[in-house]
Amino acid sequence: MPSYDYRCANCSKRSVIYQTYEEYGQMPIECPYCGSKDLRRIIGRIRIAKSEDSRLEDLSDPSSWGDFDENDPKSMAKMMRKMGNELGEDMPAEFDEVVDRLEAGDDPEQIEKDMPDLGGGDDFGF
Repeated sequence: MPSYDYRCANCSKRSVIYQTYEEYGQMPIECPYCGSKDLRRIIGRIRIAKSEDSRLEDLSDPSSWGDFDENDPKSMAKMMRKMGNELGEDMPAEFDEVVDRLEAGDDPEQIEKDMPDLGGGDDFGF
């Protein structure tokens, strides 16, 4: 049976009310806390499934990066963490170490010097 979230206009408490599709909007409802019939429906968050191609396309669009600043290590860490999460794959421990250090404000060039094997010999480039 579907559940619907409501907030009472009288006592301001939030409640979940179970109703069949046929009952929704047809049957009178009341607040389980104070008995008021003045309830407002709360619409919850929704999720949208995206294909891997769609996720990667979104990541490649600089307009979706928000306030990214390539000169700010913390901003870089935030972006790297977002990209890692969007990829949906387990990242190597080195990735987490780099992001943790960037979040702490470490200089990217120093991180690269301290971890010369990043990227398996490729130019990892911060």
